Amino acid sequence: MIPTLSAATPAQNESMAFSLWWWRRGWSSSVKRLLSNLPLKPLVPTLCLGAAVVYGLADKLQDFVAGIFIPQYHYPYAVALCFAQVLISLLFLNLLHVVGLVPLKPYSRPLGERLLVPSICGSVHAVLVMWAKASSWSAGLFPLTLPLLPPLTAAFGFALKLSTAPSFHISVLISIVSGTSIVIRASQGLSSAEPLEYFYAPLALILFGVCLTWLAKVSESEHHRSPDAPTSAFDLYYTQLVNQSWVLGLLWLLHVDGPWLVLSQGSWHSLLFHGFLLAILLLGMVLDFLLCMAALCVSPFTAALIHSAREIAQSLVPLL
Repeated sequence: MIPTLSAATPAQNESMAFSLWWWRRGWSSSVKRLLSNLPLKPLVPTLCLGAAVVYGLADKLQDFVAGIFIPQYHYPYAVALCFAQVLISLLFLNLLHVVGLVPLKPYSRPLGERLLVPSICGSVHAVLVMWAKASSWSAGLFPLTLPLLPPLTAAFGFALKLSTAPSFHISVLISIVSGTSIVIRASQGLSSAEPLEYFYAPLALILFGVCLTWLAKVSESEHHRSPDAPTSAFDLYYTQLVNQSWVLGLLWLLHVDGPWLVLSQGSWHSLLFHGFLLAILLLGMVLDFLLCMAALCVSPFTAALIHSAREIAQSLVPLL
């Protein structure tokens, strides 16, 4: 006799639905508590060190992939690549929200207006960095000035009176380390720098510092505004992504390399083209997520250290 599967009773269905709802709610609450309150403070240095290692490896891998993809397929469209990366980030975040892993509030226009400055600064910074990679200038002034990001972010944190700003002694120590790193890197010689680099490299540094500190300032103001139901880090990150999609989309429409040109120049019939493109976009999504979460959950100074740790380490390791 062939055994038959009996249908689940209404009570069993209700129990399964309740268990699924409880699991999703418990997971969402745990994620929110970890990212917003961070009770395991003794583990923060270890977590930051691990994040810096993961970030450095992912950043190096993205540089490697972009160094192959952009010259091989003649696809140096920085604005389009940044816009596609933001869209993929929004898609991935919404998918996590649909399955119940990430709690997200609907887009809030007042919050979006408060995040407009970091959204614009972050978008322009992303375009400048991608433009440097597309122009083969990522080995010039852009990495040379990167060690200045932590002291610059600390200065912006003091100016905005952030509660997570580093102490004066730590700021001085990091400034000395950053200056030493730049001197060592400059003494080793630089590749020929284009005139635009002397303007774009410091501009990208300043814009990114403003982006990180302003994002943390908005997070603090939201916690003070509604302490009983504070806006989570995921909500702030999601709102900034929506703003960046509008900024980059408008910039792409106004750019000389518009959508029609970019779409017509791609080798869409090649699987390798799709693979390289997806790798660049996914790695960029992970890098941006790590930095934003570090700025929101720990401090913008920590995010700046994570972002510049690879360049600082490469300069100081020969001295050991």
